[in-house]
Amino acid sequence: MKPLLELTPRQIVRELDEYVIGQKDAKRAVAIALRNRYRRKRVEGEMREEILPNNILMIGPTGVGKTEIARRLARLAGAPFIKVEASKYTEVGYVGRDVEGMVRDLAETAVSMVREEFSDQVQQAAAQRVEEKLLDLIIPPPPKIKKQGRSSGSITSMLEAAFNSDDDDDTASEPEVTEDEIIEEEDSGPDPKQERYLRTREKFRQRLQDGKLDESEVEIKLHDRGGGMVQVFGPMGLEEMGMNLQEMLGPMMPRKKKSRRLPVNQARELLLNEEIERLLDMDAVVTEALDRVEEMGIIIVDEIDKIVGPDEGGGSGPDVSREGVQRDILPIVEGTRVMTKYGPVQTEHILFIAAGAFHVSKPSDLIPELQGRFPIRVELDALGKKEFVRILTQPRNALVKQYQALLAADGVELDFDKSALSAIADIAEQLNETTENIGARRLHTVMSTLLEELMFKIPSPKIKRVTFTRQDVKDILDDLIEDEDLSRYIL
Repeated sequence: MKPLLELTPRQIVRELDEYVIGQKDAKRAVAIALRNRYRRKRVEGEMREEILPNNILMIGPTGVGKTEIARRLARLAGAPFIKVEASKYTEVGYVGRDVEGMVRDLAETAVSMVREEFSDQVQQAAAQRVEEKLLDLIIPPPPKIKKQGRSSGSITSMLEAAFNSDDDDDTASEPEVTEDEIIEEEDSGPDPKQERYLRTREKFRQRLQDGKLDESEVEIKLHDRGGGMVQVFGPMGLEEMGMNLQEMLGPMMPRKKKSRRLPVNQARELLLNEEIERLLDMDAVVTEALDRVEEMGIIIVDEIDKIVGPDEGGGSGPDVSREGVQRDILPIVEGTRVMTKYGPVQTEHILFIAAGAFHVSKPSDLIPELQGRFPIRVELDALGKKEFVRILTQPRNALVKQYQALLAADGVELDFDKSALSAIADIAEQLNETTENIGARRLHTVMSTLLEELMFKIPSPKIKRVTFTRQDVKDILDDLIEDEDLSRYIL
């Protein structure tokens, strides 16, 4: 499949349909917003910087798919993405996190994502180097072969000898080879010992590749990662940047090595990680990551209705902090420069998706400036029985498929007939109407209660296949539903 940024809005909606049931308006809105990012990248000249993203405000009760739509969109696009709770942020001077922390978190996510991609690119080269290191540890080369690896007694050779003697070289320093000795070796013709060693090395290479030496032990030297992190505490925001003395003083402090004796399969993994770190160009990783944050980043500000105070309040107490959070979020959404430990990040082209139920308050209770920064508003529909049946079976990660995979791990085949699925959907809808409406999340509570006894009994030699019918569902759950007090706690 081609990158999501290159897909048409209709194709993006079809991709989202595989994970989220219904909510066509919300899917259309995010699909258009994502396609506009691709369109903007193709715009040339000054106009490209003037085109700003269409931030989206999703309005709807909990459990209808607000967060899932945005999360799936970000995953499919391969874009840096984070979800934050608006209620954990407070304005400066109140207890809580600085709102700029969301941008720093996004930068951390982007660096991790790009680092993993770049690691995959150097994986093969690192694996080849590790293989050579392991072979050197298993069958150390004779001194004569080491000498022949030097080209001449020139200045270049002496410089190589000087650099190879540093702490990063795992091998011991070798005696100096004079030019006369090299000429004598060249005149003496092929060395039988060298040829025999090379043949033996190739045999061991094949055994190493076949995994026949995985349990053999070797002694390796690894950089010591010990030493506690000394956190620097200062003004608000400094600790969130992740700045610590170890990072600041790291380049000036020598890295110690520690010897460890491990099986070959474990040693290979540890050496591979070190070799990948050595081959990675972190400057390129950071540059690419910050570029993705600014051009493709997506931040979901969930529960934004929790920072909207009620109409009355007298302008004191917690309402001051709530409005203060909105005013602190405003410049982030509008476009400002946030300093992270990787460098400054400009936020004006980051796509912000705000979501909230707005049961007590309404979107118009947001401060007018913030309302204007979310021009696209979509209202998500409440879910009913018809949607619940589809949610149970249709998505790639459908709840029924998840439980079937779990029980298959114990050798049990799980199945539901149509009447059973209909009964589960009926119960979920009824509970949402009589208790708190938590949307599709109600299906999790119903399914876990329905399968609790079965999952406790297995594995059992007597249970190999289980099929639930409508009567089975009613027998297990009806008593709980009738007892309203009990259902509030269990379902």
